[in-house]
Amino acid sequence: MRGYVANSAGIRYGVGLMQKRHIMGFVRNALGLDPPPSPDEPTVENRFHPWDQSPSPDLRERAATIRALAKCPVTGQEINYTCPISGIPTHHSREAWEKDIDYQQSKRPEILKKVNIYEHDLRSGRPFPEFDFPLDQDFDRMVNLTNWDLFFYTRGFYSMDTEFQLAASTKMLSYPITIGSVLHQFSPYSLNPKGPISLEGLKSLAALRYTLYPEQNRRVVSTAKDSPLRIFILGARAEAQLPGHVWKQLQFMFPETQMELHFVGPESHFDRNKRDYVHSSTPIVRRVDETLSFIYHTDFFHVLHEAQDFFPYDPYTDIFFCFHPGFAAPESRENWMGKTMEALLETKCAIFTTGFNEADLKRDMAAVVDTYGKELDMLMEPSHNVFGSTKWELNDMNPQQVYQFNMYMAGFRGKRYHAIEV
Repeated sequence: MRGYVANSAGIRYGVGLMQKRHIMGFVRNALGLDPPPSPDEPTVENRFHPWDQSPSPDLRERAATIRALAKCPVTGQEINYTCPISGIPTHHSREAWEKDIDYQQSKRPEILKKVNIYEHDLRSGRPFPEFDFPLDQDFDRMVNLTNWDLFFYTRGFYSMDTEFQLAASTKMLSYPITIGSVLHQFSPYSLNPKGPISLEGLKSLAALRYTLYPEQNRRVVSTAKDSPLRIFILGARAEAQLPGHVWKQLQFMFPETQMELHFVGPESHFDRNKRDYVHSSTPIVRRVDETLSFIYHTDFFHVLHEAQDFFPYDPYTDIFFCFHPGFAAPESRENWMGKTMEALLETKCAIFTTGFNEADLKRDMAAVVDTYGKELDMLMEPSHNVFGSTKWELNDMNPQQVYQFNMYMAGFRGKRYHAIEV
């Protein structure tokens, strides 16, 4: 009877088959031959399917949503035609698709194709070894924050050999590593004029790094070093649903620091059992381990600020992030540009915000500066975020609109020193 063994996933393999594979592997290595590609290995060819004929029910449903709600950019009518290049419904008819010269001559069809293949890859059922994140950083290894490739290499991540692996992992890691890249002593963002950080920005980051690197400040006594770093994420939604081991990658960058992540907003806590966002009159606390805690506040920031729930604020231990807030967007401007922004500026702590692209971020910052320009200091001029997501996303309401998470970033804070007339 043939013998069997089980691998770590519990899948059984015949011993004879395993021996044959080992022999064939030895022969290939001896001859310098590459191993045969796995049928599970993602490629553009095996991940491309028109969405309305997709093997994934989710993507067939998204195609139906586009057809029902989006409008053709040429005719203004409903969308009934699937672009043969991207496999995504984009126009009313083939004639409209052919007439759309701007679309044909742009990079959008190829970018939409990437949206297509990335979404199919995530639903393919293949193994995702890129999600096996490394644990704490060895003290004899330094993190390099020049770009994603060097970060992955110096942190000991799984080798990201394909665009599929890079897209899947950077979408999850963009939030924690964006925060880490701003705070780290070897941040890729330098002082003006070579970099986007202003002098006031350097002051704010120096205060935070004083707390993050206590071993460099042992001669100075400070209560800030005994307090956890509080990272406030306002308007939290998707980022509040990331697993603890993803956010732990941020804490691994600062191994001697205790961190509290405060997710603030009506949609900051999603109950997976109820499959809905829940509201709580008291903070919901989830402890990942002794160095990292999640605290969910299911109300607007200005309400909690007025109740003094977060007082006192400390520029040495507190920092704010707003990921894609839509300060200037018609549907969200009213929520942000009144009491919430006034409360944020009153904290006098550093505030960083991101956008889907350069134009999106600059619109948001223009709205803030035009309204509160005399009451704030710029900490970081709008610039490309080194750790933006590489995965392309699609707006189902407008399939011509593609974007990537956290592609641009800027920073500001409430003015600490007001001019005095003499």
